[in-house]
Amino acid sequence: MTLSCRTVFISDVHLGTRGCQAELLLDFIKTIECETLFLVGDIVDGWMLKRGWRWPQAHSDVVQKVLRLARKGVTVIYVPGNHDDRVRDFCGVHFGGVLVARDFIHVAADGKRYLVTHGDEFDGIVEKAKWLAYLGDYAYRTLLTVNTQWNTLRRRLGLGYWSLSAFVKLKVKNAVKFIDDFEHAVADEARRRGVDGVICGHIHHAEMREIDGILYVNDGDWVESCTAVVEHHDGTLEVVEWAKARGWSMLEREVRGAAPSGVLAFA
Repeated sequence: MTLSCRTVFISDVHLGTRGCQAELLLDFIKTIECETLFLVGDIVDGWMLKRGWRWPQAHSDVVQKVLRLARKGVTVIYVPGNHDDRVRDFCGVHFGGVLVARDFIHVAADGKRYLVTHGDEFDGIVEKAKWLAYLGDYAYRTLLTVNTQWNTLRRRLGLGYWSLSAFVKLKVKNAVKFIDDFEHAVADEARRRGVDGVICGHIHHAEMREIDGILYVNDGDWVESCTAVVEHHDGTLEVVEWAKARGWSMLEREVRGAAPSGVLAFA
């Protein structure tokens, strides 16, 4: 199975954390063929680095796979987020074929122009009350721990991946309002920049909709929903829900014969 497209956008991978779904991401990267790959922030979780580091082999494999794509000629552009904000000190620099940029104007195949940004600048909590953002991050990680245990049980029952944390988040009224406010703020910035749309991450909620003439696109995350955005060769954009398309149960059946002792292994 190969997913051929022009451009891929992924964000909020949070390498270095327990909630990162690195194996699913590896499967996705292994499947795609693209000209350009955008890493739209929070790829490595620098906040967790301050509290304790968790870095299994699959997380290293993700980094190696991305660098391998760059060596093979794929244009890789890294737009840092708030969890990897230290990388913003290196905007304009190439690392192993990866270009670091504060934000980027992407021109699609159909000529439409999109602002690519992580989006944390439009989150008032991150910008004006960082202590509250850290507190929220702790609560969120607790929910992700429960989410991981939940999906471990589902995997043992032969069921596919389902995000309990995303379900809970979207049932909270304040969270829904926050998402709507964020989407309008990002769309307003795209309008100010004179572009046709915006592609971002940050809030871990994949979405594609028009907001007052601006196409708002969020590529989601790889800790809850395991989603990405792809640009097809004609310029159309699509949200890919990889967890639903593949799922843990399918992945384990495919690699059971190739991985020793039941360990997932990807090239």
